[in-house]
Amino acid sequence: MDQAESSPSPGQPEPGPPRGPERPAPDSHAEHEVPALRLEHPVVAGYDGSASSRNALAYAAGLSLRQRRPLLIVYVCSSGVYCEPLTGQVVGVPRDADALERWLLAELDQITGHAELDVHVRTRRGSPARELAAAAEEFSADALVIGAPTHVWHRVCGSVSGWLARHARCPVIVVP
Repeated sequence: MDQAESSPSPGQPEPGPPRGPERPAPDSHAEHEVPALRLEHPVVAGYDGSASSRNALAYAAGLSLRQRRPLLIVYVCSSGVYCEPLTGQVVGVPRDADALERWLLAELDQITGHAELDVHVRTRRGSPARELAAAAEEFSADALVIGAPTHVWHRVCGSVSGWLARHARCPVIVVP
């Protein structure tokens, strides 16, 4: 019998790769990692704090209740990096994810009046249109609900809702 095929002695562990995933040693300087989220076809609500996005959040919460689907609130912030005008130094602005999540859940409670919802919150960095479309695709969303643009400029140069209507892989609902 070949050595690679031999069985271990009684009481000895089997050779080979470990059976479960190995976890790295905790690092006190590591960034706060968001655990993987598994949702079954949620209703995704894009939220930015504007009046129209509050209306969209209320609509998404109602849709989530009616369809008995989880509600995923997605807040997209800028990359948090800007260039200092005088020195040209690139400066990063970190945001407190926990405080942001508490704010979003407080907004939801104000809007829905503490309705019994399965709610999840995710923050993303980058382009709002692309990140909302990516979140909807990642979780196979039943619907993506966003607020209507309020600035005249968006009608001239395009808007998040217009881009999503053309590129998202799920129904997009734009709430005024």
